[in-house]
Amino acid sequence: MSTKAIIETHELTKIYNGQAAVDQLTFIVNEGEIFGFLGPNGAGKTTTLLMLLGLTEPTSGKARVLGLDPTRDPIKVKSRIGYLQENMGFYPDLNARQMLRFVGELNGVTGSAAETRIESALQTVGLFEEIGKKIGAYSRGMRQRLGIAELLIKDSKVAFLDEPTLGLDPDATNRMIELIQSLARDQHMTILLSSHMLQQVQKICHRIGIMIKGKMVVQGPIDQLAQEKFGVGKEKYSLEQIYMKYFQEA
Repeated sequence: MSTKAIIETHELTKIYNGQAAVDQLTFIVNEGEIFGFLGPNGAGKTTTLLMLLGLTEPTSGKARVLGLDPTRDPIKVKSRIGYLQENMGFYPDLNARQMLRFVGELNGVTGSAAETRIESALQTVGLFEEIGKKIGAYSRGMRQRLGIAELLIKDSKVAFLDEPTLGLDPDATNRMIELIQSLARDQHMTILLSSHMLQQVQKICHRIGIMIKGKMVVQGPIDQLAQEKFGVGKEKYSLEQIYMKYFQEA
């Protein structure tokens, strides 16, 4: 993992009706890093993602994704990143190949190059044997893996993953965790992971940041945060215990 900053914010602020949904947020995510973006509902995580995606403008402050300003260059930013939402929307009457062809066409990937990339992506996410099945018949776990395949078709350099394992059974959860790890390791993708599944975050994230009431109260490697709060490494305390300690003190 390099120290090249891929996602950067500096005093990023968003105010709605006189209230700061995001309050002077400053953090960096480096190339190839899996960064756990944590916080309770209403903490400002979704608003932050919308600003990074160029879907809403900040009130003040700055953001950069791959060196681009999402407010000034939203199309360029969207073309180079992927967003796996909690509930992915697919056309249920299409099969996986048809769906990924459509995604490819939207992103300028067509012809034999598209077919090669589609087959490779479906092999990677373990859906090649289901290539002809209509997406409407897919389980939630299969749809989430198809969402990962979309990132590969686009050749995304950055992925925003919002609750990627929510509602999955243990086997599907493990497969998704392995996929996320492989995106960073093998595809050199930079990942911002928002999740309430703290055991999974502890397992795969290089660093975390905790947002509470619009502010980033702490960020860093989990072992470092355990040392700061408890004086021992993360092997003695779970991320849930570390998170709750910061939450109670915020």
